[in-house]
Amino acid sequence: MNAFADVVEIVMRVRHPDGRWSARPVWVVVVDGDAYVRSAFGHRGAWYRRVLAHAATEVDLGGVILPVRLEPVDEPALVHRVSAGYRAKYALAWPGPVATMTAPEAAGTTMRLADVGEVPELPA
Repeated sequence: MNAFADVVEIVMRVRHPDGRWSARPVWVVVVDGDAYVRSAFGHRGAWYRRVLAHAATEVDLGGVILPVRLEPVDEPALVHRVSAGYRAKYALAWPGPVATMTAPEAAGTTMRLADVGEVPELPA
């Protein structure tokens, strides 16, 4: 998961029912060795809704596309640590968006990246 800690954002790729893929850049943080993402638009986010409906999901990590499964997180203490991770990683450069990403609406969409395909060494 160190590869996720070292990037500013990843591209979340989610398959539509008709087979098309949509792609959205998302911020990613690593907490306790696991990578986490959130929907900036909370439960209204289209990619988030499709993931909850069990759509096929991939992440594009620096040009490397990896299959992934996302697991909703509902443990309040972990959601709080993930919010702290967002503040630590992004607040200095983007304080406004970080406030959105750590507000209750977005925090309620916290998801753990699980079953991530093997992450090769990324180019520097």
